[in-house]
Amino acid sequence: MIRMRAARTATAVAAAVLLPLVLAGCSDSGSDTKAASTPASEEAAEADKAPASDAMTPGQPFGPACAGVPKEGAGSFDGMAKDPVATAASNNPALSTLVAAVKQAGLVDTLNNARGITVFAPTNDAFAKIPKADLDKVLADKKLLTDILTYHVVGRNLTPEQLANGSFETLQKGAVTTSGSGESYRVNDSASVVCGNVGTSNATVYIVDTVLMPQ
Repeated sequence: MIRMRAARTATAVAAAVLLPLVLAGCSDSGSDTKAASTPASEEAAEADKAPASDAMTPGQPFGPACAGVPKEGAGSFDGMAKDPVATAASNNPALSTLVAAVKQAGLVDTLNNARGITVFAPTNDAFAKIPKADLDKVLADKKLLTDILTYHVVGRNLTPEQLANGSFETLQKGAVTTSGSGESYRVNDSASVVCGNVGTSNATVYIVDTVLMPQ
């Protein structure tokens, strides 16, 4: 009996001694885990503070003529993004000749109601390259005008990367070819993109410096 009591007493004493040590060990382990995670948390926080890359983000317009786009209002990039493409173009002063031609051909609703298209939009200067007599003749011929304008429209959204080396069917049923890289692209080897990747509510617009002519 005495031996059993002594054994129980020894066991209780050992437990009383070891329990605080075990608890201390668990506490230290938690501290180590917290300490180990702190540098990672700090690194993540520092990463969040790091400056953003200068690389062009998807959807960002590019090209020398983009500087002439109004900074505010309906004709700005933000304003154009809210309107369908024909309406958006009408708010850009550099595209007034194109807009007049689209109205003359009766294509305003066609373009505004389309979804997910790409428009190669000639500037006023692009139309000015055409002799006035020839331009007047085109504007007076609705079928010819429609063929030319719909030749500037591809039935799907095209990213700059897709323009690097591509051939795309147009609404006119002809094809346009594109080439280039970075912020420099050409269409049919005759027109340069002067302000590209401009978003409207239903289209991607690449403003070009030459009117494209179907084959």
